[in-house]
Amino acid sequence: MNMLTILLQAAAPAQGSQASFWIMMILIFAVMWLFMIRPQRKQQKELEEFRNSLKKGDKIITAGGIYGTVDEIKDRYVVIKVDGETKLRVDKSSIVKDNTAA
Repeated sequence: MNMLTILLQAAAPAQGSQASFWIMMILIFAVMWLFMIRPQRKQQKELEEFRNSLKKGDKIITAGGIYGTVDEIKDRYVVIKVDGETKLRVDKSSIVKDNTAA
C-alpha cells in the first residue's frame, strides 16, 4: 500500500508547480508582446502613415528595390517615374522607403 501512495503522489503534480507554470506562461507571453509584437505594430503603423502621406515628386523605393519618383497617386496604386519617361504602376503596399534623403 505504501508503494501505491508513493507512485500516486509522484504522478500527480503539486499545486505549487501548477500555479508557477501558469505564472511563467503569462510572463513569457508578456515579454513576447513587449519586445516583439508591440514594436512591429508601431513599425506597421508608421509605414501605413508614410504610404498615406505620399505626394507627387516624392522619391521612393519599392519592396523589389526599384527607385523612382511618385508621378500619380490613386487609392490602391501609385504611378512612379523610374528612368526618363518610363513609368511603372505599383501597389501602394509595395512602397517601403522614403528616398528623399539619398
